[in-house]
Amino acid sequence: MMRKRILMSLMMGILTASTLLAQPAYAPDIQKEKLGRGMVLLRDGDSLVVSWRRLEGEEKVPFNVYMNGNPLNNQNIWDATFFKTLAPETEAEIKLIAIKDQRQFIYEQTYRPDLKDYISIPLEKPADRVTPNGQRYTYSANDASVGDVDGDGEYEIILKWDPSNSRDNSHEGYTGNVIIDCYKPNLASKTSPQNANPLWRIDLGPNIRAGAHYTQMLVYDFDGDGRSELIVKTADGSIDGTGQVIGDANANWVDNGQGKGKGKTVGHILTGSEYLTVFDGQTGKALKTVDYQPPRGDVSSWGDNYGNRSDRFLAAVAYLDGKHPSAVMCRGYYTKSYLAAYDWNGKDLTLRWLFDSEQHQGYSGQGNHNLRVADVDGDGCDEITYGAMAVDHDGSPLYTTRTGHGDAIHQYAFYPDSTQLQIWDVHENERDGSTFRDARTGRIIFQICSSSDVGRGMAADIDPTNKGLEMWSSAQLGYFDVKGQLHCPNARLPQNSAVWWDGDKLRELLDRNAVLKFNWNNQKVETLKDFRSEGCTFNNGSKQNACLSADILGDWREEVIVRDNASTELRIYSTTVPTAYSYPCLMLDIPYRLSVATENVGYNQPPEPGFYLGVDKRK
Repeated sequence: MMRKRILMSLMMGILTASTLLAQPAYAPDIQKEKLGRGMVLLRDGDSLVVSWRRLEGEEKVPFNVYMNGNPLNNQNIWDATFFKTLAPETEAEIKLIAIKDQRQFIYEQTYRPDLKDYISIPLEKPADRVTPNGQRYTYSANDASVGDVDGDGEYEIILKWDPSNSRDNSHEGYTGNVIIDCYKPNLASKTSPQNANPLWRIDLGPNIRAGAHYTQMLVYDFDGDGRSELIVKTADGSIDGTGQVIGDANANWVDNGQGKGKGKTVGHILTGSEYLTVFDGQTGKALKTVDYQPPRGDVSSWGDNYGNRSDRFLAAVAYLDGKHPSAVMCRGYYTKSYLAAYDWNGKDLTLRWLFDSEQHQGYSGQGNHNLRVADVDGDGCDEITYGAMAVDHDGSPLYTTRTGHGDAIHQYAFYPDSTQLQIWDVHENERDGSTFRDARTGRIIFQICSSSDVGRGMAADIDPTNKGLEMWSSAQLGYFDVKGQLHCPNARLPQNSAVWWDGDKLRELLDRNAVLKFNWNNQKVETLKDFRSEGCTFNNGSKQNACLSADILGDWREEVIVRDNASTELRIYSTTVPTAYSYPCLMLDIPYRLSVATENVGYNQPPEPGFYLGVDKRK
């Protein structure tokens, strides 16, 4: 029977003074995306759904909806940015009018009778290829990110194609090339989505291995010109979106296992050049390429001689100076860890700082398969929560808990009366189990020990009878409240991801190819939306991830991007459930936006805001 022990470092129900500090504390002039209205039309049975963004500072902005010039609402819409009406039988012009500063702002889209409850994006699936040893492989759509690559205020989708022979670092074998596409959904235009041709296609070439731990895509407007760039690790033979080759087109650094012992290194890339490249988001053109930091050096110095530990990569976007985004490229977490922060000004890619865990006692071996970014200490600049340790905005160590490596981590404001951030982290070491800690100091609030590796963990507000968020893991049934008390001990909860989907402020679960709702009365999980029954599937095996989940259009609730079974189409599903609540677009919250930017990194984690959002939220 699983052994559990709760270690308390706070008195039950008492919050310390530091917990009550209002954080994060970003500067008013911090660089942010300039988003448009994100208006979307959806069909729900016989109903037409119109949904749109509320932007910052629009609490007192009313909206009106028109069809073919006729008003549909009887009075101004002040609350939810969501409107549902009877769907017309023929094509119609839908107009949304925002009244701001005594001016009218008009947004239009065309309704068509074949409208669905999702937006379809046709894909250009890469052709099958063959490995050096003659094995054929295919491609499937995998992780995605979003960015406004053309400056029109709406998001494009950057999609990674995964070959069928992609592999974990611990496994030998050849893999296919990693391919990255950019697609424009035309979410806010009156035209249909474009044909299957992507805006651009980047082929990372034979010297980048395929797998969850190798290619971490950062899509963000790094130079502040209003258009997003792509920053990603490249190598000799990578081909940009204009057909230009990076490095030596003829170099082949793929190991064939000769003389390495039992072929364990076959397919790994243990030598050769490593680069970091900034690509133009609109064209896919390589703008700047530099040597990748941190370098692999001696592969054996990472703990093995076949690249398992040396090629564990993470990446993040962080506002390290409090105003401008930087790219943080990371290598290693089982043993030593290096974090390299870069700045892109539109011309030069410069190294801001390099953190080396071996220079700081207790910091090696503390990294997760994922990471979080936010201003956790209230200084207006972002810190990087790197598993069980944290690095300050200037590259200096912030704290380490020494609780070791883990597979999942969640950083929220767990308490409804504070925006101070806390962390729920699960660990492979059975001694450490799962920990709930202060994100600023690393102080453990409570700890749940386990008799085995805790491989999954989740945190969200799923039960309105408890104050604050709930947290749980694969090590036990039920879930814990913020005081460390166990609830619903017979409930078995999914642990992969979460999404705001229905009309309340509770968060739903995103797992098993479905949106799931926990019923706290009967302790059962109920299906709200089944993507598999509609011919779609999630990614990454047992990790069960959508391509992306985030608030990318419509009201404050989140969209789910999934691929169809044949990877010929992406579908953006947006909720058609009415809601009485209205919040500014979650992507305007910096910690949330940064967690979307890192959602594709390592073992995908759901995006999480830097403020409390749950049933106890007052507004």
